[in-house]
Amino acid sequence: MQAAIIVFPGSNRERDMHDALERASGKPPLHVWHRETELPKADLLVIPGGFAYGDYLRCGAMAAHSPIMRAVKARAERGTPVLGVCNGFQILTEAGMLPGVLLTNSTLKFHCRDVHLRVETSQSIFTNGYEAGQVICVPVAHHDGNYFADPATLDRLEGDGLVAFRYCSAEGKLTDDSNHNGSARNIAGVFNATKTVLGLMPHPEDATDPILGGIDGRGFFAGMVEALS
Repeated sequence: MQAAIIVFPGSNRERDMHDALERASGKPPLHVWHRETELPKADLLVIPGGFAYGDYLRCGAMAAHSPIMRAVKARAERGTPVLGVCNGFQILTEAGMLPGVLLTNSTLKFHCRDVHLRVETSQSIFTNGYEAGQVICVPVAHHDGNYFADPATLDRLEGDGLVAFRYCSAEGKLTDDSNHNGSARNIAGVFNATKTVLGLMPHPEDATDPILGGIDGRGFFAGMVEALS
């Protein structure tokens, strides 16, 4: 599997993502600067975490209009999988590639901690390394991770099986206490209609090596490699 990572001014998790992808696939990802207008041949496009353009105006709003995003949209429309993590999720919503928006955390504070996630489906190239209902523990690091969409959109996402992950307790229960940023219906990650685009706020790439404190993210990357190789 050959991955390509899109890098914006302000990206800061591209190296973490690079290491996780290379560790899982054995092949170093390509890096593409945001001002490029063409993409290399790749099986997976990744928009990493960080603070693209310093989060000015609104998180992801400026990055969504970078030259490379036109190519990303075109590839996605042809079926190339696209993954956006944290700031990448924000960029995908601002670019109209995923529904909803990421608002300021309900606590009005930056969150940097480990959280539990419940895998809502194993039926996707992004989640096939897990079992539906499985609980994993991965880090978050965001100030604007409060997922919001109107009730009709939320009902459609749930009805069509497009919720990928939810914040939960260690036992897998959906509680207010486990939903630290206040996301609607505890949603931590969503797919597009074809499940070829995924956005999620937590960082599975930072849970792939014991030295980082956990390895629950390994299944995420191993599953993608298996599906796309």
